[in-house]
Amino acid sequence: MTKLLLTGSSGFVASNLYDAFHKDFELYGMDIVKSGKFPEKAVFGWDQFHLLPEVDVIIHLAGKAHDTSDTTEEKEYFDVNLGLTKKIFDHFQKSSATRFIFFSSVKAVADSIDSEVLTEEVVPDPKTAYGKSKLAAEEYILSKTVPGNKSVYILRPCMIHGPGNKGNLNLLYKFVQKGIPWPLGAFENQRSFASIGNVNNVMRRLIEEPILSGIYQIADDEPLSTNELVKLIAESLGKRPGIWNLPKGMITFLAKTGDVLRLPLNSERLKKLTESYVVSNEKIKSVLKIDKMPVSATNGMMETLRSFSGWF
Repeated sequence: MTKLLLTGSSGFVASNLYDAFHKDFELYGMDIVKSGKFPEKAVFGWDQFHLLPEVDVIIHLAGKAHDTSDTTEEKEYFDVNLGLTKKIFDHFQKSSATRFIFFSSVKAVADSIDSEVLTEEVVPDPKTAYGKSKLAAEEYILSKTVPGNKSVYILRPCMIHGPGNKGNLNLLYKFVQKGIPWPLGAFENQRSFASIGNVNNVMRRLIEEPILSGIYQIADDEPLSTNELVKLIAESLGKRPGIWNLPKGMITFLAKTGDVLRLPLNSERLKKLTESYVVSNEKIKSVLKIDKMPVSATNGMMETLRSFSGWF
């Protein structure tokens, strides 16, 4: 049985990978805590490299997530996202593991997209400490010489969602659940997401098949607008979607007023809520020799939203 080591084993993505993989692979975890779905005896601390069993594949998920409140110091991002990557990649090079999979982020490339679609050919130019630290981790990996019998994959997923998801999707869910109308219906944006079902499928293929080393973005085939997302949330709740098409000019004016008075809605927040961010998945589909991801964006999102029903 193929042996996998997953860092950040208590986290959202690792927990979903555990559910998908534990019957087919021998799984070990590495984390600062022993909580989560991995058996405690199979989880090691970051000071226990000497106790780690030899594995076939290392999946590096551990990291400092993007803090949208902007209260995290830049040093903390680099200490975690770059520092832990150095430790685990150095271990990989000395170990008998033959595959290393690093979860970076599309934010390592761009916080906003000037072109219609983000591809792997875009020259990285992150603006946030989070994006810069993820790019620094990528660059560290790429700076090292890797033996010919080892494969290295740098994955840049857009926002991954699934059971156990936390973040902005949860906030929007609560917004709709309370029956508050969405006031930004006049803004038609398009955003890419990554359903956990598609992430699991890509990971299994990278583990089991001789896929070419490289940098690959992960996204669902179809982007979703925020208006579509509000409608899907309402559908999952059995509610009618409330969407107000208030004039763009009025909303923009209110946002500029928020800049001055430091209100919850300001120009920066309006941009984040209404901008488009479409991510290409053509490169990963090409190496996997598939035309479509197995889970559609709508079906994957509905599965995630239905998993929220008992939380709030």
